[in-house]
Amino acid sequence: MRASKQNGTARAWLGAMLAVLIAGLAALPVHAEDIAPRPPMGWNSWDAYGLTIDEAQFKDNVRVLAGWKDLGWTYAVIDEGWYMADPFAKDLATRKYRIDAHGRLLPVVARFPSAADGHGLRALGDWVHAQGLKFGIHVIRGIPKAAVEANMPIAGSRFHAAEAADRQATCPWDDGNYGIADNAAGQAYYDSLMRQYAGWGVDFVKVDCIADHPYRPSEIRQIGKAIARSGRPMVLSLSPGPARLKNFDRMNRWSQMWRIADDLWDGWTFDDADWPNGVKSAFANLAKWNGHVGPDSWPDADMLPFGSLRPHPGWGDPRQSRLGDAEMRTAFTLFAIARSPLILGGNLTELDDATRGIVMNHAVIALDQQDRVSHPLSALPASLGGARLWISAPKGQPVDTVAIFNADDAPLHIDAAWSLLGVNAAQLAACDLWKNRPLSASSRVTATVAPHDVLLLGIGDCR
Repeated sequence: MRASKQNGTARAWLGAMLAVLIAGLAALPVHAEDIAPRPPMGWNSWDAYGLTIDEAQFKDNVRVLAGWKDLGWTYAVIDEGWYMADPFAKDLATRKYRIDAHGRLLPVVARFPSAADGHGLRALGDWVHAQGLKFGIHVIRGIPKAAVEANMPIAGSRFHAAEAADRQATCPWDDGNYGIADNAAGQAYYDSLMRQYAGWGVDFVKVDCIADHPYRPSEIRQIGKAIARSGRPMVLSLSPGPARLKNFDRMNRWSQMWRIADDLWDGWTFDDADWPNGVKSAFANLAKWNGHVGPDSWPDADMLPFGSLRPHPGWGDPRQSRLGDAEMRTAFTLFAIARSPLILGGNLTELDDATRGIVMNHAVIALDQQDRVSHPLSALPASLGGARLWISAPKGQPVDTVAIFNADDAPLHIDAAWSLLGVNAAQLAACDLWKNRPLSASSRVTATVAPHDVLLLGIGDCR
């Protein structure tokens, strides 16, 4: 009898230890090789549609993106507003958020008719996957205020919404939600939310009002844990910027990308230094974060506002992007060589030929997507004037790409030995990777770079 009791006690102890081990493993972040070994590439609806995207418009853009999937364009993301019946209303009550009985946002059926089946965005997610792409959505952190006021039960738990809410942690620029408390009820709510998204087939979750102003490390941790527990790998993208370097370890433990600047829009510079950001500001932002780039760790310089910003852009009037071809080449090259995520923002159904040619440049995309090491050169001779230089190499190999950016408003004349450009060679042939034009072997690089443009040189012959 005593032996039987001892065996039973041992089995109970082992069972308890196994449960603790399983729970601990579930709380760990999913590693890079499972989620984001390369910088995510794709399209987001915000720059062209703001709060207004509907299912038909989303599908039209996804069809275009699917034609580029062999180049690496993968993620199709619905940005903010898919749960708002009236996104143009000025106050929360008349925006009419749609939520389920457990306080979780649901798509508005009038805008997303496939949601009429009662399964949220699952049918749309299945359709995106059938195109060979991955599906993403945007949310503001927290729990809808209406769910808290009604004290709705949290799915799969003994808790209710009021227990999960941190009423003091609202988003200063979006009044729809309360923050989430750092307690068991709060974790249960995010667990229920990520289970729902996993059921919809979501592959990418962009969470806003969490990376900065304000920075919410407890909610980042809760969401990261909830994704790990959901059973479905999802890229976690944190917004807005500028994220702080001192917060890198906490953010990177649970997320794969985070914004390093506030919103980037279609200008070289803007009069207001804080918001929005112009393309020129990305040089300093990407250089600052360069040491933290690698698998599962992608400092995000924001979306690329190229092409048509219509019909309802997230900022300003409907328009064609004010970035010229040179500025788009510079932005695309800089983001790629710095290995930032490449997320297009313009209306893909209205893409002009020049913009299409820029975003489909194989050589530039390869700088972003291949296993490479790159960095800016900070100590430049006076002869290079206002040039900004980045060099790139396959991991463990010599430098094979040099980007010479002209950030000034006047032409930049270059006459420099290769050694001044970060390349250890006496004489080399090269290829202008934007023009696909060979440069004869020489000991020097001699060229003129137009204002706001870039000279991108690949060492060796053009392919």
